[in-house]
Amino acid sequence: MDAGNSAAPSKPIALNTNDKAPEFTLPEQNGNPVSLKDFRGKYAVLYFYPRADTPGCTIESCEFRDAHQKIEGANAVVLGISPDTPQAQKKFEQKFNLPFVLLGDADKQVANLYGVVQEKSMFGKKSMGVARTTFIIGPDGNIKRIFRNVNPNGHAEEVLAYLKEAAKGAA
Repeated sequence: MDAGNSAAPSKPIALNTNDKAPEFTLPEQNGNPVSLKDFRGKYAVLYFYPRADTPGCTIESCEFRDAHQKIEGANAVVLGISPDTPQAQKKFEQKFNLPFVLLGDADKQVANLYGVVQEKSMFGKKSMGVARTTFIIGPDGNIKRIFRNVNPNGHAEEVLAYLKEAAKGAA
């Protein structure tokens, strides 16, 4: 893993559009290493989600599944990242027939690198967790768009609309 320092940062890293996307290598659902640089030349839709097979994450992932062909048609790949193990990602992939790469970031190194580990509050208890966030990384490796505090309902269509606009601009 070349995601950098494993210690959690004291404050979230603030990535912005036009920043160089932090490079990483993580195991995908079959245990094979996948690097961000493998997708240079295409758009990469990097979506961080809190946990595989939970209600919101299932909605979001299934919407990306249903829009997958259109997203591929826009010269883009979908990469899902959560703090799950590759084995948990594999079960999630199989259960919902997900046609894209799911990356296991069990130690949250990449989530920290992208600044998406944030304080959350559930039932009055505060804890650190992955905030639902999507980064669209351009063919040049730079961040083109960041969707923060994502609502899983309709998000894949929102991403697809952005990719279609970006394609018009490149034409």
